[in-house]
Amino acid sequence: MDHRIERIGREDWQRLRKVRLAQLLDTPLAFGETHEYASHQGEGNWRARCNWVNEPDKLGLVAVDATGEWVATMLSVPNREQPGALDLIGVWVDPAHRGRGHGVADALLDAVLAWARVRGAGRMLLGVHEANPRAAAFYLRRGFVHTGGSTPYVLDPSARILEMALPLD
Repeated sequence: MDHRIERIGREDWQRLRKVRLAQLLDTPLAFGETHEYASHQGEGNWRARCNWVNEPDKLGLVAVDATGEWVATMLSVPNREQPGALDLIGVWVDPAHRGRGHGVADALLDAVLAWARVRGAGRMLLGVHEANPRAAAFYLRRGFVHTGGSTPYVLDPSARILEMALPLD
């Protein structure tokens, strides 16, 4: 394995900004904000994001390569509507580190699921853009199933975000 998994720290705002902007350029349909919007956010916003993922009920992880660069992110937060469920958000892997051979997404998901199970969460939920079959295939391989639920994509209401779930108990 040519990477390690770390938590996003409260002082990592510059690194978070860099990776978020890369995410938004690489896979804009996977996130609910535009590169233009994110690129105009100031230091205070990025510090707030780091603080937010460090609240006791949230988890923000990154995969770090051998050079120290952040090459992937994965976050989990409580689901607002379903007590005992957690949402998987902010999932992204740099194109050079994608694929089973690298194991980056699997390592991040393993860490998130271990954290969720220790917390006693009943299930993990996520939303995947209907035009992102690669992401959906990863989640299906890892045991997630489509729930049949969907919501309009915030940046294009004509597109859908498909809900997937994984029981944890």
